Amino acid sequence: MTEPAPETGTPVPQSLASHRSKLSDALKARLNSGERIRPHGPDGLTARLMLLTVAFTLLVAGMILIPSASSFQERWLSDRLQAAELASVGVEALPYSAVEDSTAEQLLTIGGVQSVVVGEQGVRRLLLQAPNLPRAPELIDLRNRSIGSKLLDPWRTLFAHPDRSLRVQATPRYRSGELIEILAPAQPLKLELRAFILSNLIVSVVIALVAGGLLWLGLSFLVLQPLQRVTRSIERFAADPESVAEVPSDRHDEIGRVERELARMQEEVRHSLRARARLVALGAAVAKINHDLRNMLTSAQIASERLSSSSDPLVAKALPRLERALGRAAGLARNVLEYGKSEEPEPERRRLLLARVVAAAAEDAGLSDQGVRLVTDLPSRFVVTADPDQLHRIFVNLMRNARQAIESLNDDRHGQIAVKAREEDGFAVIQVRDNGPGIPERLAGRLFEAFVSGSKSDGTGLGLTISQELAANHGGQVQLVETGPEGATFELRLPQLAPKANPELLDLTAAAEAAETTEGEKP
Repeated sequence: MTEPAPETGTPVPQSLASHRSKLSDALKARLNSGERIRPHGPDGLTARLMLLTVAFTLLVAGMILIPSASSFQERWLSDRLQAAELASVGVEALPYSAVEDSTAEQLLTIGGVQSVVVGEQGVRRLLLQAPNLPRAPELIDLRNRSIGSKLLDPWRTLFAHPDRSLRVQATPRYRSGELIEILAPAQPLKLELRAFILSNLIVSVVIALVAGGLLWLGLSFLVLQPLQRVTRSIERFAADPESVAEVPSDRHDEIGRVERELARMQEEVRHSLRARARLVALGAAVAKINHDLRNMLTSAQIASERLSSSSDPLVAKALPRLERALGRAAGLARNVLEYGKSEEPEPERRRLLLARVVAAAAEDAGLSDQGVRLVTDLPSRFVVTADPDQLHRIFVNLMRNARQAIESLNDDRHGQIAVKAREEDGFAVIQVRDNGPGIPERLAGRLFEAFVSGSKSDGTGLGLTISQELAANHGGQVQLVETGPEGATFELRLPQLAPKANPELLDLTAAAEAAETTEGEKP
């Protein structure tokens, strides 16, 4: 039993369909088992992007908070110094700087300090008396402080003892003198600094959440949703390669390029799967008819042997061609079957006279003086080292394709196929040029792929693929070097290697020359 291959109608063997069904079921089971990407889950890209945005925003806010706290503490101390400086001006305005205790206490309370000292011309004067303190105050000189001290002082204030006091010194701004010093409790500064940091942290968290949300919305529209479409397309293709492909967007950024490249690769994989399915079907069909075809060829060979006893000179002349044709037919019948194998057999290299190989291939390719004719431009006694049967198959494929392309024109053009050869850097370089319509541009890049044919005739599209594989077995290559309205030129490059050390396979040039007919080479 078979099932039709999608979009081609080619029957696919039940074994291939079963294997593909098992593969699809395995992929679906793997995807449904939790291995698939879940972009909406907590461990998906969306959640990670949100967390990273919030974390980075908080990190930046923390980097801003440290100097902000230092600036806050310095402003707080400067305010106290300013109030103390104004209070000192009021005290000095009194006769003999005399001030009552209640007034002094009121001034200190208004300024938020415990005492004020003024220094002028090297003399320090205590304007407002300092109280008795349980702990020695810490000195902060605003006139000369390092950056490290500025950044660390706020955090020392936050975690200091509640009875901590500060001696703050600075240069007066509103009065004469060299120094003004205040003594202030640190607890009010600690409370206000804590409130400042807490409010900044709350604002930072809000900004981080808002920034993360806005960034997520923007990236979700620009990146995450397209990536989710790409992910779904990959998962759907992995589960069912023959499913309908998702049309890529027309975006011109990296996401658009990813979508288009993914669609192109999926189409190439689909093409490869269909080609393999056709190969399997073709191999199964050839395997079924191979036995009957060999029987037919055997019968034809028996008939040709009986004809060998005929005294008719025309039969005797045509008989060698008939025998060669039957042998070639048996080999050609195996071409498709051999292509389905993992590799071609190792070539048995011999030294071959190229003119005879080309003439025999032209005969089997259907070239004649009345139709598409062969024109050779070969150096005298040009010899190549190759497997005779595989080299014959390469030339037959190239010449038959060229002849069919020329005959498809249906005009009065005199078709011809020209063969030239030369040696280049240890390679035999052989060019096969025709005057046909050339290769369509859409097929030029895929001409050596299986089932890709540039001819309008009923070809299988395997000839150039087989030729390329046979040339690669020899360490060479077949390539299309030129195409256009005047025709196409294919180039075969074969290394000129020494043949194997087998007496039966070595230097058959002399035997070929002895068997060469007096008709000479075709012009």
